[in-house]
Amino acid sequence: MRIIDKRTQVGRRLFLKGTAAAVPAAAIAGAGISPQAAWAADAKALSPHAMATLVKMSRDIFPHDHIADSFYIAAVQPWDEKAAGNAEFRAMLEDGVTRLDADSQDSMGAKYLAVAWEADRVRLLQGIQHTPFFKKTRGDLVVSLYNQPEIWPKFGYEGSSAEHGGYIHRGFDDIDWLPSA
Repeated sequence: MRIIDKRTQVGRRLFLKGTAAAVPAAAIAGAGISPQAAWAADAKALSPHAMATLVKMSRDIFPHDHIADSFYIAAVQPWDEKAAGNAEFRAMLEDGVTRLDADSQDSMGAKYLAVAWEADRVRLLQGIQHTPFFKKTRGDLVVSLYNQPEIWPKFGYEGSSAEHGGYIHRGFDDIDWLPSA
């Protein structure tokens, strides 16, 4: 009869692999962002906290529970590139995040990212809805979020029909939810 040792065997290679993952995670934790927002550490012009806040804010402005965070991240990342070449734009974003955090700290006792309830975050956004920061981010999100072809099927949009003969030959009468007369 063969006896199998079920205890975990930790060798040098496994130990090094584990510590290689732990060091960046510790650095990110020291930066004040969550492990879920580790992607924000790659930001060039904006702080990782600002990037993570902008993604959370984007999700609160255009909430879709069935859409992954990766689509919101893809919508926000061009702002970092634009901020790298435009100091005024960078200041507007950083100052807007700072104000949002300050408002959140005053009313909720925590920064915007730490506010647990979406309704509370929406109330904070309503407080800044007339600022240029909010108007610019909301306006840009309409294009940058919904202009991702990978997201279209999640909303039932099949894409352009022009190259397939137009909607007259592709779906204008696909209504199956009306009773037939």
